[in-house]
Amino acid sequence: MDNNVKIEEVKLKKQSSSDLVMKFIVPIVFIALCGVGYQLSGLRFTFVLNEVLTRLARNSFLVISLIIPVIAGMGLNFGIVLGAMAGQIALIFITDYSIQGLSGFFLAVLFSTPIAIVFGYLVGQVLNRAKGKEMITSMILGFFSNGLYQLFFLVFAGTIIPFRKEGMLLSTGVGVRNSVDLDGVRHALDNVWKIRPYPGLAIPVGTLIIVGVLCVALTFFLKTKLGQEMRTVGQNMHIAQVAGINVNRTRIIAIIISTVLAAWGQIIFLQNIGTLNTYGSHEQVGLFAVASLLIGGASVTKATYGQALLGTFLFHMLFILSPMAGQNLMGDSQIGEFFRVFVAYGVIGLALLLHAWQKKGKK
Repeated sequence: MDNNVKIEEVKLKKQSSSDLVMKFIVPIVFIALCGVGYQLSGLRFTFVLNEVLTRLARNSFLVISLIIPVIAGMGLNFGIVLGAMAGQIALIFITDYSIQGLSGFFLAVLFSTPIAIVFGYLVGQVLNRAKGKEMITSMILGFFSNGLYQLFFLVFAGTIIPFRKEGMLLSTGVGVRNSVDLDGVRHALDNVWKIRPYPGLAIPVGTLIIVGVLCVALTFFLKTKLGQEMRTVGQNMHIAQVAGINVNRTRIIAIIISTVLAAWGQIIFLQNIGTLNTYGSHEQVGLFAVASLLIGGASVTKATYGQALLGTFLFHMLFILSPMAGQNLMGDSQIGEFFRVFVAYGVIGLALLLHAWQKKGKK
């Protein structure tokens, strides 16, 4: 009898350990890839650490903006591209009016917020008419909105919308330049508090604190009545509706929050870069943010701040290591670039495939 009990206990332990490994299989694989990539790259540890912390500070806000829609049952919001556009619109006008430093940064945040709210509301309305297909719909909305965005800055800028600053427009006087120098707000947030504990290592503590404050604020938000309603809607829309929750309104609010956070995140990202690619900076925002979240171990139906931060760390670690690793391994750094694109699209495709398989298994 005792032997049987012990055998059952051993089986349960094996099963629980295998379940644990399967639960964290994606981050485990990417940690291993980062380890191999670091060995092959030959880069100095200080350089890699500095680059990873810089990218963690500037990209985490965008990745965390995906979490609220996941909790509300709307999947991975590729529509954060519209939030990134709102942030860029604000930065272009702040640059045109030559508003610099922290005041320029916070004015951009303030100006982008109502634009992002409007964009988020419109996206939410569309997604409420495409329940169950939110991810592909939000992706298509991003492509459609990109066309309108380009129309706005290529055709209306300099004609309907006047610009004051010399050099903002193309030589024809119509359309914003492909590249806008954000010299006025470059590192405006990063330089508020930056420590250099070691030569070659500069940590943007101020920006990282902002990311931490966002995590704490969203934690408290999810404990409020509205936050609990979002969780309920995410678990089962029918039960939420029976319980008296306005499902459509709750979903729209979730998308608005996500879009506003994405606008702020894009401003944080671009103040670190210091240059705005007017027609391209926003295009890969959704793809890279979603890939980062999934690499951290999140799924289409469940995501946490820890997974967002871990995924951002691992994804951008690969970004840093893969070109040199490819160069040293294959004699061609372009191999690393191909690998990065493969990872970004592959991890998203795999996540969607697993989600579809899980849904089919529940039926």
